Amino acid sequence: MTVLPAGTGTGVGSMPGTDPIESAGISLGECELAFLPELPQRGLGADMIGRSAALLVDMPMDTVASGYRLSARKSGLTRRARDFLNADLDAFEEAWERAGMAATDRFVKLQACGPFTLAASVELRNGHKILHDVGAWSDLVDSMAEGLRVHADEVRRRTGAQVIVQIDEPMIGRVIEGSVEPLTRFDIIRPVPVAVLAEKYDGFIDVVGRPVVMHDCSANLSWELLERTRFAAVSVDLAQIRTADLDGIGQLLDEGRDVILGAVPTAAPATELAAEQVAASCAALTDRIGLSRKVLAEQVVISPACGLAGADAAWAKTALSLCTTAAAGLLADPTAV
Repeated sequence: MTVLPAGTGTGVGSMPGTDPIESAGISLGECELAFLPELPQRGLGADMIGRSAALLVDMPMDTVASGYRLSARKSGLTRRARDFLNADLDAFEEAWERAGMAATDRFVKLQACGPFTLAASVELRNGHKILHDVGAWSDLVDSMAEGLRVHADEVRRRTGAQVIVQIDEPMIGRVIEGSVEPLTRFDIIRPVPVAVLAEKYDGFIDVVGRPVVMHDCSANLSWELLERTRFAAVSVDLAQIRTADLDGIGQLLDEGRDVILGAVPTAAPATELAAEQVAASCAALTDRIGLSRKVLAEQVVISPACGLAGADAAWAKTALSLCTTAAAGLLADPTAV
């Protein structure tokens, strides 16, 4: 059953710059499916991993020379991450009200680092990755789920919007393969079976209590995992979809689930890109799969290929506008391209 507002454009999450008011205005001004912007250029606590310090429940994080690490008590990092998140929420709420959307019951998408990418990136206090310890990563999944539930409730309270939660899991393929780099070469981090991941994700989705989207813009996405879980949608980089992926994405669409197609580059191309070209690239995918193009109007949202933190401000706005215009064209007539 589809849950996303199909025929719309959205962003993956990150935006350039450090001004949350400007980014919120762009998100709401250019995207029918607005998203809560992330601004990693502000530094520690604002990047994908560090932002999690504001969301985890009873699992404080801090920084060490090697990166992020769980700590015994609340830290300056936690306060910094929460200050950034609160500033983002304030700016988004202000932009939402200024745009006259307070009583519209529209959709808003928020994003967070997925629990397994987080477990593969953050250290325990002994220096091992959280993923090294089954009990620790299991607690992390539960902590992030509860934190996202609270976060989504806050966005709902402030905006009245229907909230969609996206988790970013660029390392999930390495978690499944067992290729996450350990503390030392003698200290192996074992692969996590797909069946175990599926069970944990479904419990995670239950706690969050809202539609959850899995985002992975790598070329290593596990369609078996997606088939075995209750994710409402998947968000992928269109350019990374290989022939071997067609059956997997086709099956999800056949099941009635939604797809966010990353069809617009994250950096300005050398030649001008038209919305009609973006729409045509999406239509080419359904043609390769052998599906009716009506799925483009019913189950597809268009986004940039990945986050826009590395783009300049002008291209970030243009890219989101292209997503929205291309999606609107497909909604009106998916056979016209």
